[in-house]
Amino acid sequence: MRVPTKLQRRRLLGGACALAGAVWVPEVGLLAQQASDFIMGPPVPDIAPTRLSERVWMIFSPDGFPTQQNQGMMSNIVFVTTSQGVVILDSGSSLQIGQMAIRMIRKVTDKPVVAVFNSHYHGDHWLGNHAFAKAFGSQLPIHALPGTLEAIRGSTGSSWRALLERWTNQSTLGTEVVAPNTLVAHGQLLRWGDTQFRMHHYGTAHTAFDLCVEVVEDKVTVVGDIAMGNRIANMDDGSYPGTFKYYAALAQAAGSQLWVPGHGHAARDLLDTYGRFMAGIWEPCLQAVKDGKNEAEARAMVLADSRVAQRAAGMQGFESNIGKYISLAYLEAEKEAF
Repeated sequence: MRVPTKLQRRRLLGGACALAGAVWVPEVGLLAQQASDFIMGPPVPDIAPTRLSERVWMIFSPDGFPTQQNQGMMSNIVFVTTSQGVVILDSGSSLQIGQMAIRMIRKVTDKPVVAVFNSHYHGDHWLGNHAFAKAFGSQLPIHALPGTLEAIRGSTGSSWRALLERWTNQSTLGTEVVAPNTLVAHGQLLRWGDTQFRMHHYGTAHTAFDLCVEVVEDKVTVVGDIAMGNRIANMDDGSYPGTFKYYAALAQAAGSQLWVPGHGHAARDLLDTYGRFMAGIWEPCLQAVKDGKNEAEARAMVLADSRVAQRAAGMQGFESNIGKYISLAYLEAEKEAF
């Protein structure tokens, strides 16, 4: 069968959507959905995995935000080789990215994938579930905290699918929402073969349901988006003081670790370095509120803070997002102060 060109794909989708907009009937809506499901986005170029420890490997994403050029490859995928099989810690942004990850896993081991974990409900960390369920069966355990599972099964799941298609100019077409099917809880210890995985959750940080997974034997902990290497974090669903509390509790419980973020390189001082940047936003905002200063004055204080200023030039997404996240910090500081 001849694969449609990109132009033909757009015309097919456009025709279905135009018809659906003119007269909405169930049959037309189904046609539009089937067209979207049938037409696949292009394969994602291979990214060779990097070994972080004896068992832990990372497929590193150099980009922190989705574009047509990177096809949604904006977050790291981590996999752990156990004696029983491979465990995935965050599956990526699309079917195509998950398929690329499977190709890379096959360069390391021929063992099957036996489990997947989703750190939270933002789509760049779980839309790749589709690839793993397709390759290893619909009964493949996909683990998450209860709030993450509920969000993905609800409107959040379909919303993220649509957002990734739009942000990547339809490069992720064909990706289906495959929600987690196995609940985990804070403190739970799971084992696959020779490897133990400990679950950590200490309240709201990046979201209310951030799961950090510790690979016990290797002293490696994958932290999702509670900390990032060189990308400004989305704090729309999060909390600044909650983040600092989470860092302190996690560090106390896990001890010395190689911390692996969803965006950026792994580092042993990741919580400290990213925590300083976040404090450079939060503390001036809190002080501004206490001093009766307005949000514009708080913004000036944040941008002048050395902890923020030294990261401004090179941090991904800084210019386009810093204003919003100062505003969020200021609003939260108002609640905290009063």
